[in-house]
Amino acid sequence: MNKENSYYSKRQNENTIRLRRVLKDLPKFCAEFFRGIDHNTSILTRVNYAYDLRLFFNYITEDLEEFKGISPTDLSIDDLNSITVTHIEMFLNFLTLYTNDDDIEYANRESGKARKLSTLRSFFLYFHKKGSIDKNVASLVSLPKIHDKPIIRLEVDEIVELLDMVDSGDGLTETQQRYHNYTRKRDLAIIMLLLGTGIRISECVGLNMSDIDFDINGFMVTRKGGSETILYFSEEVRKALLDYIEERKEIDTLPGHEDALLLSLQRRRISVRAVQNLVKKYSKHVTPLKNISPHKLRSTFGTNLYRETGDIYLVADVLGHEDVNTTKRHYAATSDEMRRQAARIVKLRDD
Repeated sequence: MNKENSYYSKRQNENTIRLRRVLKDLPKFCAEFFRGIDHNTSILTRVNYAYDLRLFFNYITEDLEEFKGISPTDLSIDDLNSITVTHIEMFLNFLTLYTNDDDIEYANRESGKARKLSTLRSFFLYFHKKGSIDKNVASLVSLPKIHDKPIIRLEVDEIVELLDMVDSGDGLTETQQRYHNYTRKRDLAIIMLLLGTGIRISECVGLNMSDIDFDINGFMVTRKGGSETILYFSEEVRKALLDYIEERKEIDTLPGHEDALLLSLQRRRISVRAVQNLVKKYSKHVTPLKNISPHKLRSTFGTNLYRETGDIYLVADVLGHEDVNTTKRHYAATSDEMRRQAARIVKLRDD
């Protein structure tokens, strides 16, 4: 397949356009920062950096007396020397709850604040290293303490119940049942892919027919950052894919979507939002308290793989984690079953 026409390439182009649009709202010297980090960051990372910086510069020119009346685009590199630790701490406090120009309310918890502070640290560090500013004040601000959250995942019986429901449609509303008659095989293939391979939702919707090789039970995916790798699937996933593909071949797709594996009812590549909605639709009947998303199905796969193999490096590789510490933090923690086992092992008195 022509890589220029791939889903990944289209997403790259869309994000490049987004970055250029946001850059128009930033001080002119910011363009130098984004050129400098181009070789070691993904385009999506740079887009997120740009949004964070726009929020920061809008804040200091609207809320800080030192910069009031100055447009963010008119700020100079020398103005960064006037930013203090207190200013950045005030910005983090502002992030707790604020409204944008359209009066839409936003809130940030510790993780959101930490990400934006990391952006500022990278930004100030870049210009400090180049000698453009006197100091990196962002590095003097402590990162907010982030409390670990328990992994939300499906248990074995919940997995079975979810797959049975997707297959049968039992419990859906009358309207949902009508659509289910057309999407059952596709929906089952999607859930099987997420649960059976740990694929990211963006990787899932980006799959093409030409990416799949049933001779090896594998498919090619483009990971975050652009690297390509082959993921393998089980016979259960193979059967679900083949069942759907037979049906998929009869669909007259819209131009530009001929090779897309997963199609919407509009005969085009399915969207990330549509996959999120269908996972929510089915899972809320199975486990309404867990708020299952596609990422939670990925967590379910990672947890099950670690339980079965005990190999954290294998889990990291299959999930596409660049840093194994990320995997350790989420999957190698002592499980509830292990804690229960520990309680049974320790004897306080002989029988």
